[in-house]
Amino acid sequence: MTNILIWIVAIVVGLSILLPQIIRIAREYERLVVFRLGKLLRAKGPGLVFLIPFIDRIVRVDLRIFTINVDKQEVITKDNVTVNVDAITYFKVVEPEAAVVKVEQYLQATSMFAQTTLRSVLGQVELDELLSERDKINEKIQNILDEHTDPWGIKVTSVEIRNVVLPETMKRAMARQAESERDRRARIINAQGEYQAAEKLVEAAGMIREQPIALQLRYLQTVSDISEENTMFAFLPFPMEFLEAFKGKGGDE
Repeated sequence: MTNILIWIVAIVVGLSILLPQIIRIAREYERLVVFRLGKLLRAKGPGLVFLIPFIDRIVRVDLRIFTINVDKQEVITKDNVTVNVDAITYFKVVEPEAAVVKVEQYLQATSMFAQTTLRSVLGQVELDELLSERDKINEKIQNILDEHTDPWGIKVTSVEIRNVVLPETMKRAMARQAESERDRRARIINAQGEYQAAEKLVEAAGMIREQPIALQLRYLQTVSDISEENTMFAFLPFPMEFLEAFKGKGGDE
């Protein structure tokens, strides 16, 4: 009886040691890259994965999208303006075997390469382009990263520049420039309004010259407007042209 108990205990202990080495579970978003005696076998999963105990070794690879915060970088733009820029990089593993075999610590390697690419690309653009064409710059950085990380089995899905911090002197200069631009536009709009008003006055003068009765009608309209107001006295100039309409009639009599 004692020997049976010993055998049962030995079997239980053996199974508790061997089963974790034989059976592994890979989640839906995971792949297990299997090495057999140091040689790459293949990526397995999801679900149950059976291994040869003490011979097979695995590396778990997460296939979900990773988010990397690219720390604030001091960058000198093409027009020699020093700015501080940070960004976010989104990427995922599409080839688990390559991500394990072809690069050491693919997460750290991608993060470091994103930092150097950000500095390199922003050093080739001017400040105005950096502020106004951020989407275009994001796409350019993404394409460069994606091209260089493709051999690692990494797919860069997006790059977003978050903050662009300008020096205080540059902020004040840009504020003065914006104010000057607003003042210039206001002057142009005012000048255009004056020009259009002058055109209308010239047209009105031409119409009155061709049709003197128009002046009389306008005069009568003004008298009518004044009469509607609550005023006790009103002084109105009486244009001599107003009598021109009656000259012919008086002569006939």
